[in-house]
Amino acid sequence: MNSVALVGRLTRDPELRYTAGTQTAVATFTLAVDRPFSKTEEADFIRIVVYGRPAENCGTYLAKGSLVGVQGRIQTGSYETKTGERRYTTDVVADRVEFLQRASGAASSFEGRGRNNIQDNSGMNAGIPDGFHAFDDDDDENIPF
Repeated sequence: MNSVALVGRLTRDPELRYTAGTQTAVATFTLAVDRPFSKTEEADFIRIVVYGRPAENCGTYLAKGSLVGVQGRIQTGSYETKTGERRYTTDVVADRVEFLQRASGAASSFEGRGRNNIQDNSGMNAGIPDGFHAFDDDDDENIPF
């Protein structure tokens, strides 16, 4: 079984690119994951690779410092440098990326992306898609179900 679950913070903004042939989105970023039982604050820096629509979401909504959960598998590989030296890689190929906390100063996921922005009761910016509206907590009789 090859299964990995990690929680950590991005060390920099994700890099989003598209493959040449199929134009599949590929996002890469490095996750800083704390070592749980270390006497000093130590972290491992793990390269994450995400494909497809989740990769586009990572490129759009994540930024340096974002806290994310990643579920996926370990994949190893190697390549040869221009000087003929063999280099080995170890990546986590993510099947799932959970956005746990955005980085301070990062834009809300709906701000400036064609959504209506309203304030919910907690004062947080709740993005409501076009064609929908928010109900007040005291407005139960107008809820259609």
